[in-house]
Amino acid sequence: MEYGSVPSEREPRRWLWPVVLLGALVAVVLVAVESALQAPRRPAVEIPEGVPPAPGIPVPPIDVNGPGRTAAQLGDWAEPQSRQLGIPAIALEAYGHAAAVLGVTTPGCGLSWTTLAGIGNVESSHGRFGGATFAPDGTASPPIRGVPLDGTAGNAEIRDTDGGLLDGDPVLDRAVGPMQFIPETWKKWGVDANGDGIADPHNIDDAALSAGRYLCDRGGDLTTAAGWTNALMAYNRSTEYMMLVRDRAAAYGVGVRP
Repeated sequence: MEYGSVPSEREPRRWLWPVVLLGALVAVVLVAVESALQAPRRPAVEIPEGVPPAPGIPVPPIDVNGPGRTAAQLGDWAEPQSRQLGIPAIALEAYGHAAAVLGVTTPGCGLSWTTLAGIGNVESSHGRFGGATFAPDGTASPPIRGVPLDGTAGNAEIRDTDGGLLDGDPVLDRAVGPMQFIPETWKKWGVDANGDGIADPHNIDDAALSAGRYLCDRGGDLTTAAGWTNALMAYNRSTEYMMLVRDRAAAYGVGVRP
């Protein structure tokens, strides 16, 4: 056929075939996309269920009795994981440090840093709630304070126990710091872990080790399902809370963000 001529009815219209093929291809793609959307999504890394959650990458040996902020010895261990897990390096150092200290002082407990990280995630997004950041010594600023414990929204009513010293509230208590301690609980369990001589719930080193001490006391052997469950239920009497911590700790245990 010459350019510009009109095809006869007997002459095949070859230009229709690409359109037909393209239509068929689009239909196949749409079916594939619909099937993918309807199929159950599976994570790239399988996150195990059950308790206790996986312990994660082992914490290397450190001198827990050294001077100053001994958690800083874990910088090389924490830094690459920090980027991978989305946890500030200074918080990850604190979780690992608490596990290392308890491994020496309370060897029968078996608390992993992933459990502390799971709690830290749920309680304060690892000390980032409200735009807070950590100073080099591990202290969160601005201070992280919870809601007044006035008996509403599922909270217990707890009248002031610290004169507002820790939580800034002279009427009702509030949970404080990156691990959200109630002042009265902090008074019993709070310890100095960053070497400045002050037990401060707003400091992630102090808060992580204090949380670990509390969990070990309430759970006993946290390498068992019963021990881990008892410890978490003592920290917050909510099955939903416990499972949320479990899920996030389990993700950290296999090296992925929750």
